[in-house]
Amino acid sequence: MRSAFPDAAPGEPGLPPIPRVLAIAGSDPSGGAGIHADLKSIAAHGGYGMAAITALTAQNTQGVRSVHVPPADFLTAQLDAISEDITIDAVKIGMLGDAAVINAVRSWLERVRPAVVVLDPVMVATSGDRLLQKSAETALQGLLPLADLLTPNLAELAMLLGDETAADWDAALDQGKRLAALTGSTVLVKGGHLEDVGADGDADAGCPDALVNTGGLLGAETVVVPGERIATRNSHGTGCSLSSALATVQTRTGDWEASLREAKPWLLGALREAGRLDVGRGNGPVHHFHHLKQVGSPSAPAFAGEGDFAAVLDADAGVGLDAIYALDFIRGLADGSLPEREFAYYLGQDALYLNGYSRVLSRASALAPSEAEQLFWSRSAQQCLEVESELHRNWLAGRAVAATPGPVTKAYVDHLHAASLAGSYGVLVAAALPCFWLYAEVGATLHREFLGAGAPAGHPYADWLRNYADEGFAESTRQAIRYTDAAGRRGSETERSAMALAFGQSCRYEVEFFDAPRLHA
Repeated sequence: MRSAFPDAAPGEPGLPPIPRVLAIAGSDPSGGAGIHADLKSIAAHGGYGMAAITALTAQNTQGVRSVHVPPADFLTAQLDAISEDITIDAVKIGMLGDAAVINAVRSWLERVRPAVVVLDPVMVATSGDRLLQKSAETALQGLLPLADLLTPNLAELAMLLGDETAADWDAALDQGKRLAALTGSTVLVKGGHLEDVGADGDADAGCPDALVNTGGLLGAETVVVPGERIATRNSHGTGCSLSSALATVQTRTGDWEASLREAKPWLLGALREAGRLDVGRGNGPVHHFHHLKQVGSPSAPAFAGEGDFAAVLDADAGVGLDAIYALDFIRGLADGSLPEREFAYYLGQDALYLNGYSRVLSRASALAPSEAEQLFWSRSAQQCLEVESELHRNWLAGRAVAATPGPVTKAYVDHLHAASLAGSYGVLVAAALPCFWLYAEVGATLHREFLGAGAPAGHPYADWLRNYADEGFAESTRQAIRYTDAAGRRGSETERSAMALAFGQSCRYEVEFFDAPRLHA
């Protein structure tokens, strides 16, 4: 994978570099969209945000009142001032306003060539207000091929092709394929504005998104990532927020699918919790920092002294657990109705995952600051390869399963390996902890339901339920939490932030891992 940080200045020893992300977009004085949403989104994903302003708007949650576009020469001066002094790891481009501004950005991109470029071709606001002069559409077409990823909404996707807005998912995918072929860029087709239409025409499939690229000689390649449809009026700045999140995450993953699978659950949470902000009387903003404890609240623990760092992680663990319990896979596992092919896929992928996970735990042992912690992580790595693998081998004997990691398994293990290479013991154990914490919680809950139902004879997944409710595993989980908590309390504020970010990312992968059999089995 190409490094997104070729000349990153050294930060705190052992921590991954912080991506420096430049947003080129218009302002929103109400704080919900444009540059304001971009900077919040970049920060929410651990990046350092910078901004070059293309336009000034007078708007609020009810609509755009007026737009002022400063001279393009001044935008060029902003861009040059930043790039002559600061290495830019990723660029997100939003509202551009007119042809002169577009040409200025195009000229700068051709000179600077940033490693990651995400273009959100802002043409029409959620409120329906037009944000790009019609005379500038031709200039915008010339900018599209310079982007690695294009993220238009459905109306903008149609406008870029001179079509009518897609009425269904298949039509939207077709337009995405045509735009990818036309520009050579990867296109994100977003299903948020389609009513009750999902992937494969399933009316109950929620809110899918799809990554479409040209695919070379084989034609367009499409990866659909399903998602929940959140019923809310507060979606102001959703497109800006997602595109900035993807630009930031991409600097770490180097893979658009992995980036989308990380950013999308965060955005769903931001939509789900948007009402808590209580901003405006119209289409309110999303809650970019929903995943963080509110500073100063009675329940927010301190990061230092006697504070419990594990409690800081509890919010992400709770969100992950709620999402896991809502999955059809878990409900079917509890009552025994889960199709065998889905469980076989899950166990086969779990066996592949545990092989990589054991290596990560061995790395934690090597970095551990005490002999007790070294022994704990080493024994846990051994447990992965012995007890867990035995269960997998016994159940999978004679069954045909995939011999290679699926997309979620690969993305999760890649994330853990990246944490192990960062050199920080705290970040590594925080990234590894959800596999203990969430599995133990889910296993104990399912085991209680299993026993509450009278431990029915012939339950096809009884061995799995008993294994993960084992008290030995529960105590190992408590110990893993204690060691991670101690690492967090020892660490600096910067390291604790990196630990919380790594933990939250792993929680999201845990949810995706449990849902993968439904998509791939």
